[in-house]
Amino acid sequence: MHSTFDSSLYSSRRKKLADLLGPNGVAVIPTANEQPRNRDSDYLFRHDSYFYYLTGFTEPNALLVLFANGESTLFCQPKDLEREIWDGYRLGPDSVPKTLGITRGCSIQDMEHELPLLLENKNSLWYPFSIHKGLSQRIEGWLRSVQAKVRTGVAAPQQLRDVCGLLDEMRLIKDPAEILLMKKAAEISAQGHIRAMQFCSSSIKQNIDLREYHLDAELLYEFRRQGSEYPAYASIVASGSNACVLHYRADKAPIRNGDLVLIDAGCEFASYAGDITRTFPANGKFSKAQRALYDVVLESQYAAVSATRPGALFTDPHNAALRVLAKGLLDLGILRTDEHGSVDDVIEHKHYFPYYMHRTSHWLGMDVHDCGAYTEPGKNESGKAVSSRVLKQGMALTIEPGLYIRPAPHIPPEFHNIGIRIEDDAIVTNESCELISRSVPVDPAEIERLMS
Repeated sequence: MHSTFDSSLYSSRRKKLADLLGPNGVAVIPTANEQPRNRDSDYLFRHDSYFYYLTGFTEPNALLVLFANGESTLFCQPKDLEREIWDGYRLGPDSVPKTLGITRGCSIQDMEHELPLLLENKNSLWYPFSIHKGLSQRIEGWLRSVQAKVRTGVAAPQQLRDVCGLLDEMRLIKDPAEILLMKKAAEISAQGHIRAMQFCSSSIKQNIDLREYHLDAELLYEFRRQGSEYPAYASIVASGSNACVLHYRADKAPIRNGDLVLIDAGCEFASYAGDITRTFPANGKFSKAQRALYDVVLESQYAAVSATRPGALFTDPHNAALRVLAKGLLDLGILRTDEHGSVDDVIEHKHYFPYYMHRTSHWLGMDVHDCGAYTEPGKNESGKAVSSRVLKQGMALTIEPGLYIRPAPHIPPEFHNIGIRIEDDAIVTNESCELISRSVPVDPAEIERLMS
């Protein structure tokens, strides 16, 4: 649990979910499993986001049971002084009510016996579908135990429902506590980018051998130095042509004087993710071609930011960015009017797609690609989703247009192997949006000053 733990925050979320379970409903929500890395060693444990959202509990081997009347039971590891010497402190079932505000604590060792009893005479059972390997089989086993008592007058739940749909809608709107944590994650992430950018230009000027993994190390150092638990995802540090690979990982490639460097990296702070991308000249000075392409991407991001406001559709920022990118591709001669037509033609026929193949935004929160549907709830008569999601105050999303120019005979050679992406984290406000990651600049002149 984080040092600023507030049990009332999680209690209110459980109450909200309980009210959605329907009469006599029950929800079963486990945390993540520990994952072996190799012999006698596990990957660093990270709790399940749905589970944490409702409990604030970070230990492994735990499961929450929530009832429609608001009561709850947490199965967790029992106190074991010998194991705690090896693996660290355990809260233990007896401390659950006082510490977490959960009605009852039980040992995880008693779960197979106790959990079927908690499902008896319930109308519906909610649990996360298709997330936890083996959970569906365990659910079936617990239900069989309940059904075996049918002759004694015990009834088993008749409906199985996916609890993720309910939780996705709850998590889509960030509460004030979440927004504060996201701002902290964004600030630490921004400081990591600044450190990497300045280290890069300093190393180039001193003619020091510089590799992508050196910048990855600078990012990680700053994240941990400022209290982040770990990176929110595997950092992308891509120099030169590597920036045209969307999911490139920091590797051994040298960073050369004259290269552009694309860094897509963010920290996780108190379970919330930052997600920032900056593209900058390794030596601290954009070339003419780099600056021309960068200006197009930056202008497209400004257009997308202006379109991000309550009442707009989730697709509006993407469409706004796309018009600017399409025009820029035509203006720079990467696309040609005589062959590809007008901006409208470029968009309609997706002529831009070889150079911009991803969307401009995704939800952001506890997961870097956070949960939540991108279409409005409900379906029309044909069964299709009604429309793109309408943005509302408290939603959090990235805004990240880009251009990726691989060599081709018809493309001016000065643009070959240039990849540029600019990404910021945005919170929808009551009138527009707030960019929470702009501590690291995007203006090219400011970038050059920062790196000087």
